[in-house]
Amino acid sequence: MPIYEFKAYTLAGKLQKGIIEADSQKSARVKLKKQGLMVSEMTEKNAAKPNASGGMPFFGGRVSVAEISLVTRQLASLVRANIPLVECLAALTDQTENEKLKVVLAQVRQDVNEGTSLAKAVSQHPKVFDNIFVNMIEAGESSGTLSLVLMKLADLKETQMRLRSKVQSAMTYPCLMLVVGVVLMLVIFTAVIPKLAKVFESLNKPMPPITQALINISDFVLNWWFLLVGLFFILVALFKRYISSKGGRPKWDQFKLKAPLIGPLIRMVAVTRFASTMSTLLASSVPILTAMNISKNLVDNAPISNAIQSARENITEGQSIAEPLRRSGEFPPMMIHMIAIGEKTGELSDMLKNVATTYEDQINSRVESMTALIEPIMIILMGGMVGFIVISVLLPLMDMSNINAH
Repeated sequence: MPIYEFKAYTLAGKLQKGIIEADSQKSARVKLKKQGLMVSEMTEKNAAKPNASGGMPFFGGRVSVAEISLVTRQLASLVRANIPLVECLAALTDQTENEKLKVVLAQVRQDVNEGTSLAKAVSQHPKVFDNIFVNMIEAGESSGTLSLVLMKLADLKETQMRLRSKVQSAMTYPCLMLVVGVVLMLVIFTAVIPKLAKVFESLNKPMPPITQALINISDFVLNWWFLLVGLFFILVALFKRYISSKGGRPKWDQFKLKAPLIGPLIRMVAVTRFASTMSTLLASSVPILTAMNISKNLVDNAPISNAIQSARENITEGQSIAEPLRRSGEFPPMMIHMIAIGEKTGELSDMLKNVATTYEDQINSRVESMTALIEPIMIILMGGMVGFIVISVLLPLMDMSNINAH
């Protein structure tokens, strides 16, 4: 059933915007009229079109992982209750508050109602439903275990969401301190130091080198701030271009893995994402080659992704997964050992699930220790900057007191 975007006025003359489902535009207008709305504008929205599944200027927002996870879990519950799929999708469309997701679900329901499989219907909206979602739905439909697959998919989305949230929360406080520190330094160098410089210059006496350096920095920031801002944006643009290039991306990813403090955390996140994704896909009857290809794309780190690709090629030649992963040097020995055992016993999915659980716990402790270490480092850096400014200001004042004493 088509969805229409409308603008209408209430009986009190208040403008109201929204979307409505109807068989035709005429039916939509009749529905709105019964609600006491006078339609001034109405256009059909098709979620399969670029502006409906991508960055829609009309809807503006995006569909979050949390919303996809919730919808997936609700769909699993409805399917498990043996409710026809079209009716399940209709119920989800009515319940969803996100207008973008509502349009997408309505289009998916319409496609399924016309005979399209659910996997093919959701694949028409790649910016809402990713590859892992589509492949798992396809596996669930082909194996007759759609409700079970949907529950596993919801669990996977929630795991990814928790992992991302932990990393983001760990970096929030240090980033906030950094921003506050930079703003305070800018205020000091542009508003406070220039006034003190005039006082010091009125003494007609040579200033200590550290004080002169402080005044020179202040003058440079005050007179050439636009150059600094422009240089900053140019460097950011060049850096983004480099890390997006074919040659720069692997080097940047390798640098991140070797970086002190944050490198081990990045590796753990990538390994956990690989293990949890593979476990869920294999448990959902997705072929192992397809599962590795999806997992490789979700890792988002070139060296680890290349190691997975090498292991995938080994499987096509009838070899094991564990050996190429071990040779790459990118995966922890414990994980390699558990994968090898899983391959021998035929319980690879369970072993990968255990790996994901183990490393998720390690990520929690690593995030906590990293946060505890970053805070004093930031305090020391900010204290050093403040100390430099205080000493630079106090030295001339001490000279003034010595002159007055004589």
